[in-house]
Amino acid sequence: MEKLFKLKEHNTSVKTEVVAGITTFLTMAYILIVNPQILANTGMDMGGVFTATALSAAIATLVMAFAANLPFALAPGMGLNAFFAFTVVLTMGYSWQFALTAVFLEGIIFIVLTLLNVREAIINSIPKNVKRAISVGIGLFIAFIGLQNAGLIVNDEATLVVLGDVTSPVTLLAIIGLLITGVLLAYKVKGSLLIGIVATTIIGLPLGITSLPSGSWAPPSLAPVLFQFDFSQVFTIDMLVVLFTFLFVDMFDTVGTLIGVSTKAGLINKDGSIPNAKGALFADAIGTTLGACMGTSTVTTYVESAAGVAEGGRTGMTAFTTAILFLLALFVSPLFLMIPGAATAPALVLVGLFMMSPIIHIDFEDYTEAIPAFLTIIMMPLAYSIADGIMFGMLGYVALKLLSGKSKDVNFITIIIAIVFLIKFIVG
Repeated sequence: MEKLFKLKEHNTSVKTEVVAGITTFLTMAYILIVNPQILANTGMDMGGVFTATALSAAIATLVMAFAANLPFALAPGMGLNAFFAFTVVLTMGYSWQFALTAVFLEGIIFIVLTLLNVREAIINSIPKNVKRAISVGIGLFIAFIGLQNAGLIVNDEATLVVLGDVTSPVTLLAIIGLLITGVLLAYKVKGSLLIGIVATTIIGLPLGITSLPSGSWAPPSLAPVLFQFDFSQVFTIDMLVVLFTFLFVDMFDTVGTLIGVSTKAGLINKDGSIPNAKGALFADAIGTTLGACMGTSTVTTYVESAAGVAEGGRTGMTAFTTAILFLLALFVSPLFLMIPGAATAPALVLVGLFMMSPIIHIDFEDYTEAIPAFLTIIMMPLAYSIADGIMFGMLGYVALKLLSGKSKDVNFITIIIAIVFLIKFIVG
């Protein structure tokens, strides 16, 4: 393990990396049931999508482990799966085979762009203060998701969001979990997040929130969704629009997650680049391509990787552990799927806290730096999108620098990215 992942060089150990990998898995295991449920709305076989979800997550995360040696996990992305099901299929009226074809083409394009170092150049062109803000914004975004999962924050027609019913069993369980995990962190107990998730899951049993394992333990067949492509409409305008949307959202969600979690983990190089970024970008490109072949939507780097980083994960061994658990989940899925959202919600809220630390390094004295950083931070949770947060931050950065006579701070690639964002903003 030392030879493979260089644990001593990263000041970590096998135990720390394994705990971090388990923690990451538990915070994102929900995708194993949520993704099949969402894609089943299109008519896809739910069992087949479950298997495709687990396999694509495992394969992409293994590529991350060995090609990049980074502690990040991947799986079919939330938001992208909703666009696949509810926009492309149910609204635009295309078949799920058409949507899978768009995802497959997206993966191929990403492989080419990664080979040509285009995606790596995009990462390196994002200003340092915006990179720091991405970490903070993702922190607020994760915490917001956690508060929603806990039922502490709910939808409201008048104010958009409002405090939920704190006396409901689910919310009370999440609050108990938050207190348990918080106390463990205060005592500096190793594996606090993981212990908190397990303890909260157990407490949920007598409350009727956690269900005992049930159902078949055998992996469902891939046959109904395997290689189900429709290339008959590849050269249509609708395919171009769908493909561009998949490309845009996935590219900047992945870039944002890599930057944000790498910043928190202290993995960013002095020049602002991410070590082994090319390998990391190959992971989601290969995952997306193979995932489409197996029968699932776009695979992307998961922001929940921050949970493992918070537990001390620093190398690909964290990702390796998570990948193995995704493979095991194929055979013991009822055991993993028994973990309720209320049990993982406290971990997400606290990871949000951990992600906030880079804010102290943001330059708030220079408003051409501070305003773009603030826009990045505030728009991620409010727009419910990492990509949109980056878009507002980058557009604000370029506009303020150019209008304030500080054009020397803006390089050519940054301007090109801002132009792409502007086009996306105008055309929707």
